[in-house]
Amino acid sequence: MIRCLLVDDEPWALELMASYVSKLPELELVAACDKPLEALSLATPEKTDLIFLDIQMPELDGLQFMRAINNKCRVVITSAYSEYAIHGFEHNVVDYLLKPVAFERFCKAVQKVVELFAPTLPSPVANHIFIKTDQKLVKVRFDEILFLEGARDYVIIHTDKDKVVTLDSLRNLEEILPASLFVRSHKSYITAIDKIDAIERNRIVIGDHYLPIGESHKSAFMTSLNRSRNS
Repeated sequence: MIRCLLVDDEPWALELMASYVSKLPELELVAACDKPLEALSLATPEKTDLIFLDIQMPELDGLQFMRAINNKCRVVITSAYSEYAIHGFEHNVVDYLLKPVAFERFCKAVQKVVELFAPTLPSPVANHIFIKTDQKLVKVRFDEILFLEGARDYVIIHTDKDKVVTLDSLRNLEEILPASLFVRSHKSYITAIDKIDAIERNRIVIGDHYLPIGESHKSAFMTSLNRSRNS
C-alpha cells in the first residue's frame, strides 16, 4: 500500500481526491489536511509515501511546503494554474495535475508512482478492491467477482455471494481492475476471465448467466482469453 497525504485548502478538492484514493486498492489515505502547516508533521518517510499537494494555499504555499520537506516524500501537484509546472518539476515532483482532476488522469499519475515504488512494494499485490456503496466502502475480493454489469448511472458487481451496486462507471472500474484477471467483453460488461465456463454463439456462459460479446470488443476479448490460456 502507498500511504497518501492530501494537502489542499479547498474542501471540495480534498473530498474529490479522497474519493479517488478510496477507489484504488494500492493507495491508503493517511489524512486529508486543509492546513499545510499541520500537514508538515505527517510529511515524513515514517508516515507518508506520497503527497497530493496544492500550490496556492495560505500560510504556506505548495512550493514552500516542498522546500520544507526536502524530497522526503514523493509529490504529485494538484493545481488550477499551469504556470507552476516548471517550479514543480524543479522539486522532482512525480506529476502535475490540473484541477478539476479527472479520475482517469489521477490513475495515470498513480501508475507513475507505483512504478517508482515497485521495487519496494510488498508482495503479493492487492487481491481486492473497496467499492463505495450507500454510505460505506465494501471490500470485494477479485476472486469473488463473476462479472460487472454497467447501467446508465451505476454498476452492478455480481459476485459468487451477492450483488454490490455502486455509483461508478465501467470505464473507471476497468482502469482499476487488473487486466490479467478481467476483460471488457461488451460495452455493458466486464468479465472475470477465470469464471468463464464456456463461450457459445457470441455469448459468455458463467454459471446460469449468459453475457453478450460485443462486436467492438470481440477481438480484444479473444486476445485476452488466449493470453490467459497460454500463461
